[in-house]
Amino acid sequence: MTQSAAETIAISSSGLAVTVSTLGAELQSIQDAAGNDLMWNGDPAVWSGRAPILFPIVGELAGGRCRVDGKDYALSRHGFARRRLFAIEARTPDAVTLRLVEDDESLAVYPFAFVLDITFSVAGSRLDVVAALTNPSDVPLPASFGYHPAFLWPLPGAGDRDGHAIRFDQPETAPIRRLDGHGLVVPEPRENPVVGDLLVLRDELFTDDALVFDQLASRTVTYGGNGGPSIRVEFPEMPDLGIWTKPGAGYVCIEPWQGHADPVGYDGEFAAKPGVVTVAPGETRLFAMGITVEATDPV
Repeated sequence: MTQSAAETIAISSSGLAVTVSTLGAELQSIQDAAGNDLMWNGDPAVWSGRAPILFPIVGELAGGRCRVDGKDYALSRHGFARRRLFAIEARTPDAVTLRLVEDDESLAVYPFAFVLDITFSVAGSRLDVVAALTNPSDVPLPASFGYHPAFLWPLPGAGDRDGHAIRFDQPETAPIRRLDGHGLVVPEPRENPVVGDLLVLRDELFTDDALVFDQLASRTVTYGGNGGPSIRVEFPEMPDLGIWTKPGAGYVCIEPWQGHADPVGYDGEFAAKPGVVTVAPGETRLFAMGITVEATDPV
């Protein structure tokens, strides 16, 4: 789908003004009550994304290959949903639901029927995003799902980049994972840069791509700097978390995931891939993320 086919939808509450595109069901902007823009603007000279939806995979597949019942399908990084036009299923001043279903194009790379509804709703200073993945068929539906919102780094009024940090709601002591040059998860665990519950952001953390937390204790993180607004991200149903930027760029992505990239050398069925969940025929699985803008920094 081309960008010209997309519609931008505005929803608002007393504390937030939010826009969402029907292209990829991608969150475009969040403004707080003071009019501060909190999200990355998608500058294509740096990174054209803002908050892509990752479906039906998160990250990269080994060889770009999704194997289903012994047959290989070509499926590119993060899947196809972020480049597809979603239909408007429901809309009010403070909420919108966007829908994507399978078609000939998706079946050529991912041979499953699905209904993916993504609802954005605002109340006060909180944005809730809930993805509902329904299996309308009579065969199991394997999938991964992820969020990828990019917040400004530095945040407005929060000082320079060096003072920004992410605070986890629990101490994070387990090793993390890193990616190789092909975007695959390396087998050796890596040292966790979180000290207690605090990750102080610095560009050198991201010279080897994202930080991948696959043994995460927390389900809430709070991001901010020295003063100004901070952002709390909650992901109660999502077991994994990616944190990523291009070193020197003006954003940091806080990415709740169900699943992650293939491990190096993975050659099995898609349904058996680590992090993939299976939705039974006629069932629905929810993936939720809450974003709350707070007045104080987390440090």
